[in-house]
Amino acid sequence: MKLLVSPSSIEEAKFCLDADIIDVKRPAEGSLGANFPWVIREIKKLAGNKPVSAAIGDYGPTPGNAALAAYGAACAGADFVKIGLMFNDKNAAHEVIEGVVRAVKEPFPEKTVVIAAYSDYARLGSIAPHIMSPIAAECGADFAMIDTGAKDGKSTFEFMNKEALKAFTEQNRSLGLGTALAGSLKFEDIPVLKEINPEIIGVRGMVCGGDRTTMVKAELVTKAIQMVR
Repeated sequence: MKLLVSPSSIEEAKFCLDADIIDVKRPAEGSLGANFPWVIREIKKLAGNKPVSAAIGDYGPTPGNAALAAYGAACAGADFVKIGLMFNDKNAAHEVIEGVVRAVKEPFPEKTVVIAAYSDYARLGSIAPHIMSPIAAECGADFAMIDTGAKDGKSTFEFMNKEALKAFTEQNRSLGLGTALAGSLKFEDIPVLKEINPEIIGVRGMVCGGDRTTMVKAELVTKAIQMVR
């Protein structure tokens, strides 16, 4: 299980360099809010050989917009390109995922595409994670992810229990996908996450002291790394 930490700035990224994956996002623009391409570029320079992930946004059924954003993130240096599906339509999901995968994989076949659905999909009216995963696999994505869509402090574990998250992880493995789990995770969730055993867990609020809108704290990144490893 690898630890992905999400800084929102170049300054924060300096505290995250020991994590397994450094994820660039802009929390002010949503759960998977996109940051600027120059921020991705600078963080990739800081990270060196360490993988850098970039979120491109929480999308409606707009495949052209999503594909162009995915291509931009890949060109800026992201090794992982991550999109959230904030709508509930299987056909549209196929079109968006297919566009994102093609936009990234045709020029950069070595890069990784991550498709996220939300643990709180019922209250958002968005596609359920277990329905999204087979579509992601069919379209050639690499990872299926769960995050929380509405960032109000509620954790993924408040919407999906250990058994549901384990079933999602096992479904993904059977489809040839990796699993990433995120969504206001807490330090006390790490032992349970180890039992679920996704390939990646993603954190931000945890290493900001509980409030994702504040700064990442170096000592909390260290604590998370130690607990995961």
